[in-house]
Amino acid sequence: MKLRLSVEEFDKGLEKLSKEFKIFAPKSFQDRGTYSDTDIVKYDVVNHFDEMVWDRKSNFSPKETILPINQVLFYFTEKEFTESTEEEKKILVFLRACDLNAVKRIDQIYLANGANKDTFYARRREKVKFVVVGCTESYRNCFCVSMGSNTVDNYDAAMNIRNNEIYLEIQNDSLAVFEGEKTDFNIDFVKENKFSIEVPENIDFMHLQSHSMWDEYDTRCIACGRCNFTCPTCTCFSMQDIYYRENQNVGERRRVWASCQVDGYTRIAGGHSFRNKQGQRMRFKTLHKIHDFKKRFGYNMCVGCGRCDDACPQYISFSEAITKVKNAMDEKNKV
Repeated sequence: MKLRLSVEEFDKGLEKLSKEFKIFAPKSFQDRGTYSDTDIVKYDVVNHFDEMVWDRKSNFSPKETILPINQVLFYFTEKEFTESTEEEKKILVFLRACDLNAVKRIDQIYLANGANKDTFYARRREKVKFVVVGCTESYRNCFCVSMGSNTVDNYDAAMNIRNNEIYLEIQNDSLAVFEGEKTDFNIDFVKENKFSIEVPENIDFMHLQSHSMWDEYDTRCIACGRCNFTCPTCTCFSMQDIYYRENQNVGERRRVWASCQVDGYTRIAGGHSFRNKQGQRMRFKTLHKIHDFKKRFGYNMCVGCGRCDDACPQYISFSEAITKVKNAMDEKNKV
């Protein structure tokens, strides 16, 4: 079903859906940005179209709507434990094509990465529906076309925003609450970015492991982890046991986002740590996004949203790192 709606008609539909769904979309937070006088765009609960921000790229991805930053897994006492529960409401997420492609990557890791699904992720994922919002232009640092993540078709609904009107395509009957004029249209997908990159097909890991290209990151990267936390496909976490002050034998176990770029991430028993240098960590992240994951699952992990480049305080470009890998492999193949 394809409809053309006014903003008022769209908001009426959101009001109906809000009885069953928590609705998430990118939202602007004033004076919460990098500097005291800048704002930031991240995902939060919305009730009206005017609360959504679609004229710029969100600083953070919608990843935390399906994979919370801080998630309680279970509560424990001296003698027993109780698994945490999910709230009853379903979740509806408005997002771009690259971010829905990123959800496919997260699903791959948590639902199809071994014999068993991740129970805590699966139960939340089952409650989520997605609405893809068309892109009419490519934003700064986007290279989604190069990564093949600029289009998508596995959505529950999709919409274009044109001249203060909303063109809505509904594929899932549970979202068919909107009333508008029937029409026909195609969802807007970006066909060209402001720049493009080429991901090498055959990567020789042993050749790249000690390549000098990684040395510059030893001094440039400050190990803040912002690239991981803004990335829609990074899925690593650590475990934390929180003990209650009233009784040190009672508490909760939490799953908390972690970063392969920060100190301590690879520390193991005995105090040994892998990848102590920032260049080694950059190598690990880069090759994981365009080599390790693809070798196992058949497609690149990176979706080319460019948020890591946007967020880096040291102006490190991940797309440029991919280009350096391509150049290094071209150089090797010429020999």
